[in-house]
Amino acid sequence: MSDRNQTPVKYAYKGANLISFGLSIKLLFTGYLTTIAAGYLMALIQILFTHGMADGKFGLSMDDIVYSYYGDRSGSVLESKLNGSMKYNAPEQERFKIIQWVRDGGDEAVYNKDIKPIVEQFCIGCHSANAGSLPDFTKFENLKKLTESNEGATFQSLTRLSHIHLFGISFIFMFVGIIFSFSTGVPCKYKYPAIVMPYLFLLIDIASWWLTKLNPHFALLVIVAGAGLGVSFAFMWTVSMYQMWILGGILKQSDRRNAILRD
Repeated sequence: MSDRNQTPVKYAYKGANLISFGLSIKLLFTGYLTTIAAGYLMALIQILFTHGMADGKFGLSMDDIVYSYYGDRSGSVLESKLNGSMKYNAPEQERFKIIQWVRDGGDEAVYNKDIKPIVEQFCIGCHSANAGSLPDFTKFENLKKLTESNEGATFQSLTRLSHIHLFGISFIFMFVGIIFSFSTGVPCKYKYPAIVMPYLFLLIDIASWWLTKLNPHFALLVIVAGAGLGVSFAFMWTVSMYQMWILGGILKQSDRRNAILRD
């Protein structure tokens, strides 16, 4: 048996860490982390333009969370949307006509005479038969449903969003966590929680949607869980990039520690 085959396991992966990896591995990890960071930023912007407009004002607030999941039960879904995320999709005068029609009872004859031309001009472009998850406004009955009390997200939509987020985000953080686990010199009291936190806060985040749907007092939990996800992602991302390109790149430090078999 050759000497190479007799090398003890504890010495087999010396230098297997973010500082000492070769350039190809660093480029691979960096490309993934950069793309995921851009995707995370787009997700935050998307939240600002959807949930963040639920109360008609730009920026995420407690009211936005409550209206998105529990609903604004003092008014209709259609009115909430026209004053919220759909506020800038039609002129103010046209929006007011639709809102007034809703408040007057949503009569079909009035709709065909005064409201349908507005809907066809400003809404049908997105709300058509090929709109996918969006309601089809070419049919009056679909629009009529939205003139009812706004009870927020439906249980059907929460189920769909929950399974998408549980599968998708857990995979994202698995790979971010793998990269971060190759870091060295990070105290275990910080390293272990950073790896576990995303999964814990993801479960809390999903659960908080359902709880807020039932009781608006849980809205704060949605914000806390989202912040926890962001903090853990930012910490792992920053440490990983710093060790690859500052310590192992600019400063040319070497590190023979084994991040696979030891922390």
